[in-house]
Amino acid sequence: MRYRLTFLAGLALGYVLGTKAGRERYEQLKKSAQQIAQNPAVRNTAETAAQQGRVYAGKAFHTVGDRIPESVAHRVRSLRERNGHGTREDDWGTGTT
Repeated sequence: MRYRLTFLAGLALGYVLGTKAGRERYEQLKKSAQQIAQNPAVRNTAETAAQQGRVYAGKAFHTVGDRIPESVAHRVRSLRERNGHGTREDDWGTGTT
């Protein structure tokens, strides 16, 4: 029984210390990711990739035509309508620059 209590005490201590160190590291990684995401070069590259993806998806949709399921066709139409109202925002809330 003494060994179990010692093990549980060690487990609890390790958990408490590990979560504190883990949280600090998580905050560091989160801050770094936010800095990278705010970088204009990264944002422009992501926007360009999203725009090219939409172009290729549109070409593929025209090529495939009636052979795709109706649910997919509906989704493509809804995306076209959403992006066709003058707003060129992507899923990240960034506009085309």
